[in-house]
Amino acid sequence: MAVKLRLKRLGRKHRSFFRLTAIEGRNPRDGRVLEELGLYDPENRIESQQVKLNDERIKYWLGVGAVPSDTVRSLLKKNGIATK
Repeated sequence: MAVKLRLKRLGRKHRSFFRLTAIEGRNPRDGRVLEELGLYDPENRIESQQVKLNDERIKYWLGVGAVPSDTVRSLLKKNGIATK
């Protein structure tokens, strides 16, 4: 089972927000998740409230071998969480 860190889309049309999740690679984007690790709201005007991450659990999943998507990798890099 390959675990990936990816974004799950929520919200309404033209006002979406995302949850950062640990999910099996075979599941669809909005499918069943193993764990929710944070929020990303690109529409929020206050930059400090755009991204909320659970650093401890993200580091755990990366240590276990989870592979972040390209978008998640850039979010983690911007927030100071190192990826391999």
